[in-house]
Order: sequence, then C-alpha cells, then structure tokens
Amino acid sequence: MSQPVESNVIWLTQEAHDRLQEELDHLRGPARAELAARIGEARDEGDLRENGGYHAAKEEQGKAEARIRQLEDMLRRAEVGDLPSQGDPVGPGMVVTIRFAGDDETEEFLLGSRELLALDDSVEMDVYSPQSPLGSAVRGLGVGESASYEAPNGNTVAVEVVGAKPFRS
Repeated sequence: MSQPVESNVIWLTQEAHDRLQEELDHLRGPARAELAARIGEARDEGDLRENGGYHAAKEEQGKAEARIRQLEDMLRRAEVGDLPSQGDPVGPGMVVTIRFAGDDETEEFLLGSRELLALDDSVEMDVYSPQSPLGSAVRGLGVGESASYEAPNGNTVAVEVVGAKPFRS
C-alpha cells in the first residue's frame, strides 16, 4: 500500500538542501551585487539601444532572478530527510527497478528530486517525484510487490518492484 504524499512537497537530503541554500545565498548576495555593478558600468557607456554588454547583463540578471525565485520556492516546499537504508521499502532517495506487467525488460529510476542527481554528476537517470502517478504507486512497496496506477493517458498500468536501493550507499 502506498503512503499519501503532500502534492507540492519536494523531497531533499540535508546535503542537497544545504547546497541549494548556499546557491540561493550566493545569488542574493555577491552575484546580485556583481550583476548590478556590470549593468551600471554598461549603462555608463552611453546609448543603451546599441549596448550589447548592457543587454547581456540585463538578460543574465533576469535569469539569476528567476533562479532565485525557483530556489526560494523549492526550499519553501522542501521536506528534508535522510537517504533510506538497504532493505527499506521504496521511498524518496531510492533507485527503484520496476517491471511493467507483460514486459520482460526492467526500468530504473530515482524516486525523489532532480536536485539529488546534482550530488553525483556522473549519474544520469530518469527521476520521478513521489507525487507522480508511478511514484505514488510504488512508494511503500517492497521488492516483489506490485501496484497499479492510472497513467496520464487514462490507462491503468500494473507495475512490479524488482529492486530498490538507496541512491548513494
């Protein structure tokens, strides 16, 4: 039986949370001040319509402000937890191997947040949130257990958990 999950929560390890907070602090402080100085210097050069440096700095400032808003939102919605242990039921922070009913092949994904992948740059895999239909279906299951969920196209999909291990052990 899967466990209920609040729909807008982002699950993070303490390490991922701290890394995001450091990035936010940097963007709000030194990075923001540096961009403001670059914009001011470019503005002092004269005609802004033909000033490539000014427009590039303003564009970079817009991207930084968007990232600040994204980080603030993620950290506000974050649920910080420890990585699971080997043998735990499927939960956030686990690499889950599944088999769809009627299929011999398996698929592997991380249950959690893309921010966890940033902890190890060498890892590339699909990520499903615990709130996704598949994530909700497998959360709380053990190896060998099955569940069904409704796919976005409306079809009911049966899936079996064939493996579950902590993302980083």
